[in-house]
Formats: sequence, structure tokens, C-alpha cells
Amino acid sequence: MKILVIGSGGREHALVWKLAQSPNATQLWCAPGNAGIAQERLAKNGAAVECVNLGAEDLPKLLAFAQEKKTDLVVVGPDNPLALGIVDLFQQNGLRIWGVNKKAAQFESSKVFSQKFMEKYGIPTARASTFSEAGPAKAFCATLGGKCVVKADGLALGKGVLICSNQAEAEKAVDEIMVSKAFGAAGANVVIQEFLEGIEVSLHALCDGKVAKIFPTSQDHKRALDGDHGLNTGGMGTYSPTPFLNDAQLADVAKKVLDPFMRGCVAEGIDYRGLLYPGVMLTKNGPKILEFNARFGDPETQVYLTRLENDLLELLAASVCGSLGSLKLKWSPLLSVCVVMASGGYPGNYAKGKVISGLDTASKLPHTKVFHAGTALKDGQIVTNGGRVLGVTALGKDLKAAQSAAYAAVGKIQFDGAHFRRDIAAKAMSK
Repeated sequence: MKILVIGSGGREHALVWKLAQSPNATQLWCAPGNAGIAQERLAKNGAAVECVNLGAEDLPKLLAFAQEKKTDLVVVGPDNPLALGIVDLFQQNGLRIWGVNKKAAQFESSKVFSQKFMEKYGIPTARASTFSEAGPAKAFCATLGGKCVVKADGLALGKGVLICSNQAEAEKAVDEIMVSKAFGAAGANVVIQEFLEGIEVSLHALCDGKVAKIFPTSQDHKRALDGDHGLNTGGMGTYSPTPFLNDAQLADVAKKVLDPFMRGCVAEGIDYRGLLYPGVMLTKNGPKILEFNARFGDPETQVYLTRLENDLLELLAASVCGSLGSLKLKWSPLLSVCVVMASGGYPGNYAKGKVISGLDTASKLPHTKVFHAGTALKDGQIVTNGGRVLGVTALGKDLKAAQSAAYAAVGKIQFDGAHFRRDIAAKAMSK
């Protein structure tokens, strides 16, 4: 099969790496890709993965490329192309594409839509309300004592969520999003949720319009600094599985969340085929959904796909054609830890073009895979080209072994200003 993967981050490197292992993959492109993706080879024939200089949101050019190459499957990584309707466009032109359509992408592209859907179909979530004006929004914050989470309605690169501990902070957050337009048009409307206390975990489920197959749990680390301090980021590291839900509890969460979700989609005429990624807070009153994402998480993909024993190409094809029910997901008993190495200054301003050394040495360590996120090739050298630069991922027989292996690999890699958290997976070990 000829496959085109769309995107350029660590998630897309993990998808390419896993798809390249399929015995049915004969040719693989990634648009636009990165320096690490360009080093991957197909297991079947040793062919190199080709990076194509096309932006992930340039839908007309991506369509023309897929038509010219007669791709058998297109795999969409990031949220923006999904929200723009890439799946609908490709399907209208007779191409097979994996990812959610524009209607289904609303679960991520509109937090207002998602919140109202959860309330309508009885999916456990925080007490919340939605607003299009700053005044009423601030008044609602006051009813929560200012202890709340203010979320921009639209896509904001994972950063449009402001956590507030008092009314002054809440009013400042509302003004930042709705008045100062810190996140542009994404902040025209806001969702304000009560602040939930508990342990946050990430869930993933592969869907085919009828069936949802749940993955093991993972836990992301959103804040930039150790101890969950600093600014929110796209994710500084993750691990899987977590010790916070056993198999029976995970099945119970799936029943309370995925069953009403799929029923609601059918009732609303939403054909949900792709990946559903709910963020869940495990509170003393049970699990509550914080938000839905409509694609693989980043860096969650890196820990999931290093543990997945199935042929990913077979799973994605089944998701597209509605035959997931006959397949069983198989997972390695090993645990996986991913530590993100970021550019100095991230998630604020940062420089690009810093030479990265030690990649080959790190990659030779056992049970280790270095996924590239923001990298490029310049004058024969791999350089930094984004905020999150690498997702250094390692497997181990237990969490301590996986964590030690990941940090051992991080220690082999250098670039000017490199920043990473030193406490990825620490919460699990203090349980």
C-alpha cells in the first residue's frame, strides 16, 4: 500500500515509524515531515520515507499530490487539517483517508460544542457554562469563587486553557482571551469550567463509526517546569500505562464515557471514524471529562505506538472501513516513557537552527527510540526547528527502568538551550 502521512511533529514521526513496519506498506510519504522522519525505512523493501515540502494545511496541494501518487491511504496527524475538512475533501475526490471528518472534528475545534454535547448525552464532566461576552463570563467565574478553568472555544495549539485560583485571576483570564484576543478568533467564545481536583490521565480510543476500542491509560505533563510549574505547553513528556486505573476501572470509564459518546454521535448524525482522545480527571466523585481531542495526542502517540503490537496500518484501515469490531488490540507488557527535549524559551519565544549532537549514540541504546518533533536538515546537520524538538522514548520492564532508560538517552543528546523536565512519570512512583 502507498501511504501519505500529513504532519511534521513527534506524533507524525511515531505514526510513520509504526506504519513503516507494516508488511503491507510499500511506499510512504510524509508532508511536510522532519529530519527524523526522512531517516525511516520501510520494513518490506527498505525504501526510504520521502518528506514532501507541502504544508499540513495546504489542502489543495495535498489533494493534488495524493491524486498524482494514487495513494491507498492518507493518515492525518494534526488537528487543524481535520478542522478544515481535509477528510471530507479527500473522500469527495474518491481517496481513502484516516481521520475524523469536519463535523466530528468539532469535538476538538469547538469546546463549546463539546461541552454542550457532554451535557446533552450524560457524559460526566465539570460544572460549566459557555459565553460570548466578557461580563457574564466574569459573573459566572464569581459563582465558582474564581476557582475555575477558562478555555478559548477554538483551536489554540494546546495553549488556550487558563487555570485560575481566584476571581482576580479569572477576570484577567477572561480579558486575555475575549478582550485582548491572546488566541485570536479562537477566543470569540469561552467555556468556563469549575476547577476539578484529582489525577489527570489521557485516554485514547480508535473508532470506526460504530465501535470504539480503548487504549491503556497514559499521563501527559503539560506544564513547562518540574513539579507542574510554569506555563502550559503542548506536552513535555508522558508515560503508559498509569497505575491510577486498573483494567476493571478502565472498562468502567469506557462504559460511562465511550458508550454515551458513540450513541450521541449516531443520534446527531456524526460518523466518528478516527481517534478520540478524552482528557479525564479522576476525582473523588468519579471520572470527569475535561475535554475531547479528535486525533492522536502528542507526546502520547510516542508511548502508545512503542507498546502497540498490532499492525497499525491494519488498524487504521479497519477504522476507515468500519471493521474494527473483529480486531483485538495487543499491547507489550513493557512500560514506555517519553521525555520531550524542547528549545530554550519554549513555550515562549525560542531560537531555531541549533545543531543537535548525540542522536546516533542515543538511538543505539537498547529499547530506545528518539522521535523527532521540531527538527530540520541544514548543511548536512540536524538542527532544531520548533519548540518541542525531540521525544526521547524508552521501554522498560517497570516504570523505573523505562524512566531511567529515557533519561539515559536524553543525557547523550545536546543542543544549545535544550530544556526538559526531570520528573516525567514521578507521580506514578509516588503513588
